[in-house]
Amino acid sequence: MTVKPDWLRVKAPQWERVGNVKEILRDLALNTVCEEASCPNIGECFNAGTATFLIMGPACTRACPYCDIDFEKKPKPLDPTEPARLAEAVRRMRLNHVVITSVNRDDLPDGGASQFVECITAVRNVSPHTTIEVLIPDLCGNWDALAIILQANPEVVNHNTETVPRLYRRVRPQGKYDRTLELLQRSRQIAPWLYTKSGIMVGLGETDSEIRQVMQDLRAVDCDILTIGQYLQPSQKHLQVDTFVTPEQFAAWQAFGEELGFLQVVSSPLTRSSYHAEQVRELMERYPRRVLSAEC
Repeated sequence: MTVKPDWLRVKAPQWERVGNVKEILRDLALNTVCEEASCPNIGECFNAGTATFLIMGPACTRACPYCDIDFEKKPKPLDPTEPARLAEAVRRMRLNHVVITSVNRDDLPDGGASQFVECITAVRNVSPHTTIEVLIPDLCGNWDALAIILQANPEVVNHNTETVPRLYRRVRPQGKYDRTLELLQRSRQIAPWLYTKSGIMVGLGETDSEIRQVMQDLRAVDCDILTIGQYLQPSQKHLQVDTFVTPEQFAAWQAFGEELGFLQVVSSPLTRSSYHAEQVRELMERYPRRVLSAEC
């Protein structure tokens, strides 16, 4: 068993603040990827009053061997009250930026696109100045469903690449590398004003050259923002860590990404796809693509 290095130690959170966030989530019966996916940054994010909301769950129709979210072939029907409850949480937490993600819902004709739209609309109505990031599944390549989500005008659309093409069959067996790239490319074509984003896990047996090729592939489809973080095994039944990547290697990837032209590269052992996601507001000020107004 590979021993976890010192640089992966997480600072203990202020549990009073964490408790307040959890109280809001429990009161409104909401799920977060922070809890469902056993994110190592849960303390820091909850302490800062932020969370990544997990809609249409908590169970997923895919059983990716790296992910700690429960699997169900036929999950429960969508809850029509979920968008309003999520918007109320945004209001209570006074969020400037919210991340809305979901489980895969391959059982639904639109992959859950309509529920994303309802959630975006509900947040806009309650907190019009909150910027919205959606971290979406691949929708099984249903590009009409993708267009439906983008027509609701989120500021950021995020879809994680997760790993290098060679490892897809083992790490992301129901995903397709080319489909991931196409989703990001089509997002740019459908809504050129938004910011596209993707994330990669490392430590699963990939090589430095493979990671750099993925980064080049993402820039080839004009992806704006990239996150790179260390994979951590959620339990003994999940994929094992092959390597704990050093902070120096993460820094090298960040420098390479900046050379490639990403607007932002967040690369460190504890980085996750929505870690410090609120920093996108600063990015939007430096690289504006539209004026945020009532049309958003």
